[in-house]
Amino acid sequence: MSAATILYQQSETRVEDAEEDGTKLWLTLADLTAATGWTLKPEGVCKDEICVPAPDARRAALIRDGASGTLLDLTEFARLIEQPFAHDEKSSVWYFGPAGWEWKTKLSSRRAPDFVLPDIAGKPHTLAELLGKKLLILFWASW
Repeated sequence: MSAATILYQQSETRVEDAEEDGTKLWLTLADLTAATGWTLKPEGVCKDEICVPAPDARRAALIRDGASGTLLDLTEFARLIEQPFAHDEKSSVWYFGPAGWEWKTKLSSRRAPDFVLPDIAGKPHTLAELLGKKLLILFWASW
């Protein structure tokens, strides 16, 4: 067991009893809930009204018994829900992005998210106020 930092949605959680095995991150069920809000239930891995069933074919790769109780591989769960993740092995930091159903919905709408940018005089403009108008947006960075 080793310590790991998990960046999940808008939170950062330090987990002292993580098991890191290359590209796998095994967490106790208590640490899983503390770091992500997900819990293991008979119907699957659940958070609020969402429950993701653990397919029999992937159950052994997802859940196992360890010395400290039942463990769940958070990276395998991320693959199951098509959630991108990244790992810095040197500092033992794990980042998990949005679940597949979140980012796929945004991509399928083919609409840019609303944003606010100032014009050359400093007056702020939103993308929503410019819908239906022809416009040119110029981005520049000094680096």
